[in-house]
Amino acid sequence: MVKAAIVGATGIVGQQFLVALKGHPWIQIAALAASERSAGRSYKEAITDAQSGALRWFCQEPPVEEVMTMPVQNAAEMDASALDIVFSAIESDQAKILEPKFARDKAVISTASAFRYDEDVPILIPGINSEHAKLIDVQRKARGWKGFITPIPNCTTTGLAIALKPICESFGVNAVIMTSMQALSGAGRSPGVIGLDILDNVIPFIAGEEEKVQRETQKILGRFAGNSISSAKFNVSCTCTRVNVREGHTESVFVSTQKACEADEVARAMREYVGSPGDTDLPSAPRHMIIVHEDPFRPQPRLDRDAEDGMATVVGRIRKDNVLKNGIKYLLVSHNTKMGAAKGAVLVAELLIREGYISS
Repeated sequence: MVKAAIVGATGIVGQQFLVALKGHPWIQIAALAASERSAGRSYKEAITDAQSGALRWFCQEPPVEEVMTMPVQNAAEMDASALDIVFSAIESDQAKILEPKFARDKAVISTASAFRYDEDVPILIPGINSEHAKLIDVQRKARGWKGFITPIPNCTTTGLAIALKPICESFGVNAVIMTSMQALSGAGRSPGVIGLDILDNVIPFIAGEEEKVQRETQKILGRFAGNSISSAKFNVSCTCTRVNVREGHTESVFVSTQKACEADEVARAMREYVGSPGDTDLPSAPRHMIIVHEDPFRPQPRLDRDAEDGMATVVGRIRKDNVLKNGIKYLLVSHNTKMGAAKGAVLVAELLIREGYISS
């Protein structure tokens, strides 16, 4: 078994990692780390509210009993010598300091944006750009590390990049315009979105989100060119909003394709897309990366976010657009706290174990 630590284990993303790794056939949770405030206590003590005695457990799945008695270490002082993977569930400012410290010797798989835009750092979605894992060799050599850092994409980028991949391969892409309707859980618990702000409302701005989606989509769908990634040449324009939905990001996507195509051809390309060879055999991988609905009232986050345990991207209302050149438009739903967060990071770890970048 590969031994893993979860850094930031007491937060919402850290708890999502615990759920994603429960009973995992390849990966064992060997260490938990968090802030100095939580260090030295059992995990159960660390997530228990001091005043009410209530467990501060944020996932809809039940608490993972197997870790409740495990000690929580100080993330800044954690000894990683006996570990194989460090899953990082911390904020970007902390990640900039701690992740390189661990990456000198260990594999670091991160949900933070701190290193996503470095030229020698891949942003991986298994089945979409698995070949970008080769950039890890470049990173190790350039930085003199035995380990490496590879972050997952922003959760809004994930569904967009997945749905665009078969369009890129089959028809080529000139330009993409996307409007997101993002779930509340994407904002986290603190500071999050105040209830009275989102009730009966749509928040029309999420700081930094649009720039992340635009840059990351081009990088993910770019070409690995031996020592670097040549970003995709098409432009991406986004408007990102927050809506009163618990989980599941909905995105309205308009694509100008290089080759003229019909809606049924796009639907077929999405349905038949299987990704890189063997990627669907990974333990956390969906059997179908993209599920396409004919029902014009689908996808809906409440009905479709949990498809394939939240790991599939669900697409519907594929139709022609008469404004863009060779225009196609559709809606998608992607689970922001599963494929777009911790479970997506576990899937990256599985790919890198299979490819030999991580071993016990």
